[in-house]
Amino acid sequence: MIQRVFVIICLLPLNQAALPLVINTWHFKDAANAAWSTLQKGGSVLDAVERGCARCELEQCDGSVGFGGSPDERGETTLDAMIMNGWAYTMEVGAVADLRRVKNAVGVARAVMEHTEHTFIVGESATIFAENMGFMSEDLSTNKSIAIFSQWLQQNCQPNYRKNVFPDPSKSCGPYKPKAKLWKPKNPKRNFDPSSHDTIGMIAIGKNGQVAAATSTNGATHKIPGRVGDSPVAGAGAYADSTAGGAAATGDGDIMMRFLPSFLAVDLMRNGDQPTVACKTAISRIKKYYPDFFGAIICANTTGGYGAACNKRPGFSQFPFMVVNPQTNQSQLQKVDCF
Repeated sequence: MIQRVFVIICLLPLNQAALPLVINTWHFKDAANAAWSTLQKGGSVLDAVERGCARCELEQCDGSVGFGGSPDERGETTLDAMIMNGWAYTMEVGAVADLRRVKNAVGVARAVMEHTEHTFIVGESATIFAENMGFMSEDLSTNKSIAIFSQWLQQNCQPNYRKNVFPDPSKSCGPYKPKAKLWKPKNPKRNFDPSSHDTIGMIAIGKNGQVAAATSTNGATHKIPGRVGDSPVAGAGAYADSTAGGAAATGDGDIMMRFLPSFLAVDLMRNGDQPTVACKTAISRIKKYYPDFFGAIICANTTGGYGAACNKRPGFSQFPFMVVNPQTNQSQLQKVDCF
C-alpha cells in the first residue's frame, strides 16, 4: 500500500497545542515524517530527533546538511551535529564538529552522549572515535561539492570569511597573513549568503512531556577549515529541557552563537512566556546588536504549544518550518512572517 504524505501550507497562528509533537526548521518534510513515524512506532524522543536529522543527512537537505555540500577553503566537506536529552535528571548532550569522512554526524553525536563522559569531540579525533564506534569512513565529497570549490577558486576565492589580512581577501586567495588592525564601524554589514545556512534543527516532545532536540549541518560554504558554528553548541543551535520545552536555531551561526538564543528561548518559556513570544524575544536580543543578521528559531513547550520567529532582511521575509502532532497527523508546512 502506498502511503500518501500531504504537505499543508498555512500561516501562524494555527499552532494548537497537542502532544506528541515534532517540529523542525525549514521545509524538510521527510525529516519530520521520519521523526513522527519513530514516535508512532514507540520510539523515544531521542530516537525521533536522531532519525529525523539522519534522514536530512542522507537526503543532503538543501545541500547544507550531510555529505557533498558546503566545501571549506580546502574543498573538504565536514559535518557538525548535536543531540540533547532534556530529561531533568541528566540533561545529557552529545556533539561533534569538524567531523570528517563520516556521513552520520548526528549518530556520532549520540554515541558521544551514550558511550563517553564527554559532551563534545571535534576534528580528526571525532572521526577516529566514530570509526571505533563502528561508523563507516568514506569520502564526503561529491561532483557537486568539487564543482563548487573549483568555481570558487576561479573567482579568486570569493566570497570568504577573512578580514584584516593581506593579500586583500576581497580580491585574492591566500595564504593570508595578519595586518595591522584598522578602525572600522561597529558591526559592519556582513557578506552572508542565506542559501549556505539551512541547518536542520529538530525538537520532539513525547506524550508525557519528555523533550529532546538535535541539529545537523555541513556549515558555511567556503568556511575557514576548522570553523565551528552554532549548530553543535548546546544552547546555541538547540536546547531541550523537559521542565520547560525546546528550541532550535538556524542562520548565521557565527553571530547567533554569541547570544545562546535556544537557551534563552527555553528559559523564557520556563518563566511563563508562550513559545512565539519566547522566539521573538530571542531574535530581538540578537537584532539589537546585529539588525541585519540572518536567522530564525523554533520553540515548543511541554504542553505542545509551538511558535517561530525570524529576522526580516532582503530576500528573507518568511521562515518555513515543519510541524506534526495528533491534530495534523501529517507533515504540515507552516510559515511565520519575519519582523
